[in-house]
Amino acid sequence: MPHQPVVLSLPIADRRTSHAFYRDGLGLETVGEAAEDGVPEPLQFVLGEGVRLILVPRGGFGWVVGDRRVAEPGTSECLLGLRAATEAEVDAVVERATAAGATVPTPPGVQPWGYAGTFCDPDGHLWMITCEPAPA
Repeated sequence: MPHQPVVLSLPIADRRTSHAFYRDGLGLETVGEAAEDGVPEPLQFVLGEGVRLILVPRGGFGWVVGDRRVAEPGTSECLLGLRAATEAEVDAVVERATAAGATVPTPPGVQPWGYAGTFCDPDGHLWMITCEPAPA
């Protein structure tokens, strides 16, 4: 049974910081009306057709997940991935993310599965940008 949209939710420390990072660093489109702080509520981005990313302040995230502990910043429970068309696009996305405040644990380069680089957003969530290897 297909569901759309698929929604990924991540805990964040600061709505404005995260909004600026994902808007400016990744060029993602926000969805929704601005709240009193000028940031859409909920803070939601379009990742692709049928896929949304919602960023929830840590306190609210803990409330939503109930009796489960929210991972501490810097703890990666998942790796979020985006595809790029070319190696140059991988480089450009990682550069934009870095300029917007990302840290880069793995700079872009050739990997066994293609060309890829990883970065962490301001809350430590790990992203990988990849493109397919060039045909031999």
